[in-house]
Amino acid sequence: MPRQAGSRSSCPTLGVTADMLRSRLFLVSFALVAGIGLGGYLFSDSRPRSFLALSNCNSCYRPNDLAGLLASAGIQRATAAVPFVVKETDRCVAIEHPFRKARFHFVVFPKKDIKDIADISVDDQQYILDCLAVIRALVIEKGLRSYRVETNGPGLQHVTYLHFHLVSSDGHAQPRAAADAPQAARH
Repeated sequence: MPRQAGSRSSCPTLGVTADMLRSRLFLVSFALVAGIGLGGYLFSDSRPRSFLALSNCNSCYRPNDLAGLLASAGIQRATAAVPFVVKETDRCVAIEHPFRKARFHFVVFPKKDIKDIADISVDDQQYILDCLAVIRALVIEKGLRSYRVETNGPGLQHVTYLHFHLVSSDGHAQPRAAADAPQAARH
């Protein structure tokens, strides 16, 4: 029987029309293009990490490298979505450690993708100095006296992204005046 003008073709066994297939194909194509565009935006300022190093699997993509890449995108592009933020500047963000082992445990991240101390360049200087200013402000605000500031090398990092830990079990009931804190570190 010949097909009439204006009729829709369909697959009777699946109950799917050609229009439904076209709309689904369009949605999948749109989602793919949007995902590529969003990924390009989120990771545009990230430093390259070896994704597949087939010849030398010592540098294959590890879970902490993936965590570092995601941290980089989150800190640079979506700081508002980062949990536990206690202090933020244009170049740095400080959070309370979600699994702290001391009374005060902050993690301070530069807002530039730097993998570890060995990866720091001259252009990164302003970000590192700003992180130290934020650490200083936290020490003053919390009245810390016995504290540690540390960072881990790539073999000890759970997240391959340069960050500093400020850890202390003490603190004064009355922190020093906020006027002593650096102007760059604002809440």
